Amino acid sequence: MTQDRNFDDIAHKFAKNIYGSDKGEIRQVIVWEDFQQILADLAASESALQVLDAGGGLAQLSQKLAKLGHRITLCDLSSEMLQLARQDIEKNDLLEQYRFVHSPVQSIDEHLNKSVDLVMFHAVMEWLADPKPALEKVLEQVRPEGMASIMFYNHHGLVYKNVICGNIPHVLDGMPHRKRFKLQPQRGLKPEDVYQWIEACGFEICGKSGIRSFSDYIGNMEYMGDYQFEDVLELERQLCRQEPYLSLGRYIHVWAKKKQDKQ
Repeated sequence: MTQDRNFDDIAHKFAKNIYGSDKGEIRQVIVWEDFQQILADLAASESALQVLDAGGGLAQLSQKLAKLGHRITLCDLSSEMLQLARQDIEKNDLLEQYRFVHSPVQSIDEHLNKSVDLVMFHAVMEWLADPKPALEKVLEQVRPEGMASIMFYNHHGLVYKNVICGNIPHVLDGMPHRKRFKLQPQRGLKPEDVYQWIEACGFEICGKSGIRSFSDYIGNMEYMGDYQFEDVLELERQLCRQEPYLSLGRYIHVWAKKKQDKQ
């Protein structure tokens, strides 16, 4: 990837296909369960948090935080995504909780006048030409003892999915970029790299979840088993935070706490 992906051209399609689906539902359920731990760590019931939703797109998850009284700065490179988010936020009567910033995440420090309690950086890095400095910039915005919630497209899940689909020569070739899947990232990030980047920024990792550790690998054969969507969701909930299933998630959600500044 030679430049960061801007979703202006397919924002409406993105909203329908990604969030209006069973895949989106699984993602929302698992990550929101993780957020119960994040909010408990921040003692969020005691006061309103200042939250940065960096590259936040349609703001599905941050709206859940806004409903709890927290204040959100929503930043996105795509003006179309921001407009769609604003319409949904207004429909849900949450505009007073939001501030909108049309900007690349790499420049977010130009739009903030103080550190935030919590940063969300979800499904952004896999669309960036150079994800590591973008992550570093976002994590700089967190106050000491604040939290970061980071979700990224998993390289190991991408390899596994390609093998299951029979794309073995593609895997052996190193999975070079293909132009066809506009809504699917062309590369994943290796979890071990992301964890190291987070820790190098002065954070201690508190927890991890695999997002869609099973559902994306279930075939479409007509008579392969008797189950419902609710069964798949329960399977994800029970096992997605255990290895080896965690590291096979199509995405990985990791949350971390910023250490106190050394005196």
